Amino acid sequence: MVLMNALHLKLALLVCTTAAAAAAAEAQTKPGCDNKCGNVSIPYPFGTSKNCCMNEKFFVNCTTTTTSSGQATTSLIYGTNIPVLDISIDPPELTVSDNVSKHCYNSKFGFRWHVIKFRNFSISNTKNSFTVVGCDTYAYFKDLNSSFITGCMLSCRSRTRFEEGACSGVGCCQTNFPQAIMNYNITLTSSIGKYKAVRDFNPCGYAFVAKEGSFNFSYRDLLDLSNRTQFPVVVDWAVANQTCREAQKDPSSYACKQNSICKGSESGMGYYCVCKEGFRGNPYLSSPDLGCKDINECDVKNRCSWRCHNVEGNYTCSCPPGYRGDGYIDGSGCKFPLMQISLGISVAFLFVFTFVSTLCWGHKQRSLKRLRRMYFEHNGGNYMLQQIYLQQGHTDRTKIFSEDELKIATNNFDESRILGHGGQGTVYKGILSDNRHVAIKKSRISGNHRQIKDFINEVAVLSQINHRNVVKLFGCCLETEVPLLVYEFVDNGTLLEHIDPLKNKNSLSWETRLRIAAETAGAISYLHSAASIPIIHRDIKSTNILLDHNHRAKVSDFGASRLVPLDETQITTVVQGTLGYLDPEYLLTGQLNEKSDVYSFGVVLVELITGNKAVEFNRPEERNLAMHFTSLMREDNLWKILDKRVLDVKNAEQLKEVAFLARRCIRVNGEERPTMKEVAMELEGLIAVKRHPWVKGEDMMSEVCEYLLGHVASSYGNAPAGTSAGYNGGYGNASADTLAGYDSIQKQMEFEIADGR
Repeated sequence: MVLMNALHLKLALLVCTTAAAAAAAEAQTKPGCDNKCGNVSIPYPFGTSKNCCMNEKFFVNCTTTTTSSGQATTSLIYGTNIPVLDISIDPPELTVSDNVSKHCYNSKFGFRWHVIKFRNFSISNTKNSFTVVGCDTYAYFKDLNSSFITGCMLSCRSRTRFEEGACSGVGCCQTNFPQAIMNYNITLTSSIGKYKAVRDFNPCGYAFVAKEGSFNFSYRDLLDLSNRTQFPVVVDWAVANQTCREAQKDPSSYACKQNSICKGSESGMGYYCVCKEGFRGNPYLSSPDLGCKDINECDVKNRCSWRCHNVEGNYTCSCPPGYRGDGYIDGSGCKFPLMQISLGISVAFLFVFTFVSTLCWGHKQRSLKRLRRMYFEHNGGNYMLQQIYLQQGHTDRTKIFSEDELKIATNNFDESRILGHGGQGTVYKGILSDNRHVAIKKSRISGNHRQIKDFINEVAVLSQINHRNVVKLFGCCLETEVPLLVYEFVDNGTLLEHIDPLKNKNSLSWETRLRIAAETAGAISYLHSAASIPIIHRDIKSTNILLDHNHRAKVSDFGASRLVPLDETQITTVVQGTLGYLDPEYLLTGQLNEKSDVYSFGVVLVELITGNKAVEFNRPEERNLAMHFTSLMREDNLWKILDKRVLDVKNAEQLKEVAFLARRCIRVNGEERPTMKEVAMELEGLIAVKRHPWVKGEDMMSEVCEYLLGHVASSYGNAPAGTSAGYNGGYGNASADTLAGYDSIQKQMEFEIADGR
């Protein structure tokens, strides 16, 4: 209670002592000198006589004149007729009065000049602005010591658009100027009364420099600003045109006296002095009564919670007897000391707390260990261990990682490590202890049994795949609620990112696209026919085809894939896939087979040759790319959709071949689609023909081409006997209309290329 009463008393005294402290802090003049000129205080280094100022540039000419209203006292800057309104030593500023330049239509036309020369001081560029008022007015501000010029041109014929109180550029304009301007000229003119309508409400134009906030524009100022003939202007001053370091080298001329410090002028034209913290007074006077005097902080606002002790330049605080602390309100304050028994209780409490915390931590670790073991068993960990043991010489194919290993690799699954969000989980980039860069897939929704099944399924699928164009599985973590997959990191993004013109301006070449298509087709063909158990991917799309730094294709995301028993050709399952790539026959019947992947791959082929997305809601013709592509093929307008970035005369034949192959892949009836093995062989055949240097121009129908592509066509069983054209034979039931359209498309594409489009 005593402490609180004392604190309230201190706070009450602060208000009373602040005014007294402010009065004591007023700047002083030299002894025997006048400290005022009229209503203007004259602090040293300024003075009204040469004995009272530091040097002649600080001389203030104090004059008294007699007017009709009586006597008036005016203080002028030395060597000028510029009146002084106020003098400040911290900050070092003068407030002077400057006239308004005026030009009217009823006067003799011509320029109006206004020159100001401060000689030793500079106009403040941060606290003043150059202002122009008028509706047929041109004025500019020029630095007489340099070539700098700035200004405003105003033209307005109506008074209805003026913004009251704002100098927004209509009727009024304001602009700034650089620092260290000592002398300037204001020039004011107009278009010599060109617009008579303007003269009715704006007979004169005005220009002036004014202190910020001293002028607020009103549309009435356009009619008459004569009631404001002068405006205050802020001027910076410095003791000498030296830096602090230069001035301190000569103690005899150094202006900063005891208990003061030197500061560089904001105008960059010298230095000035201020009292140190804890002192107040005039830093240019050495008198102990007039210079920088110690402030008794105990009489003004301080931070003591009990008792204040003044020291030179500062103060200290103390606490009542029996209390401990530094005595500062914002410090430790004053607190009653703890008794030994309190210390003992605290130590005992700390011991109990530590003991209980250790028990809780041990219990938590055991619970976490049991939980991880439960997840491990629930996620098939024991079965996985058996499989790894049975692999014998291939144990490096699948490794079981601990949760702690993957947390360290991903910085505790930090958001900055996220590579993307797949249909079955979130993928993070990780760095293992052996510095291998990996991708780690984690379920987005904890406890979702469907996603758990998808992750386990992906482990089962990937563990049976060994192909260079399929993402390699390094291992998994089964200690979490949802299994985590660890597979190789493919560093060059998805295929869609490379062919979409909105995402990548540097398009892949046609040769690279064709190779990627062949590699992808080969990988899917391997899944369908070469794997130990056939695998249907069920989600083939351009975002699931990754590219490494050599643009080698890697098929990824097997969360939706299904193993097909050897004695079955199709399986019934819940429809799952991506809009735009989904096989329409599978969507209607729910019967999943290998031809479903063929359809999805056909859409990817269309994306490769057109550069368009599978589904584009902003596409005016047709949102579904497969339907739009089929429609254009039917209308013999394939050239309209082909990607112009790869369209070239030398690529025309291959583009047409791939286009017709894609069309066969996306047929609605799955039985009419080729198998992935046939697709892969045809794409490899196109690449092989391209690689042989003797196959050029009309030689495309050579015996080599007939063998490579005719071999594929013969597998369809629909080519007529004796067919010698290998390419056409590969299309099976292609009608005469289709083959005629083939030649028509070729001609149209050649025309497009020749025309430069």
